[in-house]
Amino acid sequence: MKQNRNHQVLELVKKAGVLRPRDLDPHGIPREYLRRLQAQGRLKRLGRGLYTLPDHEVGEHHSLAEACKRIPKGVVCLLSALRFHDLTTQAPFEVWLALDEKAWRPQLDYPPLKIVRFSKEALDAGVKKHIIEGVAVHVTNPAKTVVDCFKYRNKIGLDVALEALRECWNKKCCTMDALWKYAGICRVKNIIRPYLETLS
Repeated sequence: MKQNRNHQVLELVKKAGVLRPRDLDPHGIPREYLRRLQAQGRLKRLGRGLYTLPDHEVGEHHSLAEACKRIPKGVVCLLSALRFHDLTTQAPFEVWLALDEKAWRPQLDYPPLKIVRFSKEALDAGVKKHIIEGVAVHVTNPAKTVVDCFKYRNKIGLDVALEALRECWNKKCCTMDALWKYAGICRVKNIIRPYLETLS
C-alpha cells in the first residue's frame, strides 16, 4: 500500500512538474508522503509547500512558475513580463504579479513578490497562458505589458517604459492598434500618445 502511494505521488509530481501538499487531497493521499519521499531523496523541496523530482530542470523562468503555483490567480506583469518577453535589460529579483484590487495579499517567504493591483478589466485584458515547468503561468502579452509600464511609470521609471516600447516596436511584438486598445483599457491614452506618435 505504502509503495503504491509512493508511486502515485511520484507520478503526480512528474505530471505536474511542481506539486503542493494540497494537490494530494483530491487523491486521498496523506501529505506526510511528500516529507517521507523527500527524506528518501526521491523528491526535492523547492520552497515551503513546493515539491518536485530531484532531476527537475530549473529553467530561467522558474520563479514565475513557483509564484503562479502558489498564487494561481496572479498575472505576471510589468518588469517580470518584460523579462519574459525579452523586452528589457532589467533583471528583477522579485516576481511582479498583478492581482485583482479586492484579492487577499499573499504572504510568501519565497519567491519575493512585488504585488500590483489591477482593476478587473485591466487584469483580464491581454493575458496569455504559458506552461512553465508544468505550471500554468498567466503573463500579460507584449503590447499590454508596455502599456502597463506607462500606467505604472512612477513605480518602474519612465525610462524603462520607453525602452520597453522601443524594443516591442522594433521586434514587431505588437501593433499600433493593440497598443491603443490597451491604452484605452488602462486609461493612459493621453500619457502614451506623444510616444506612439514618434513611432508612426
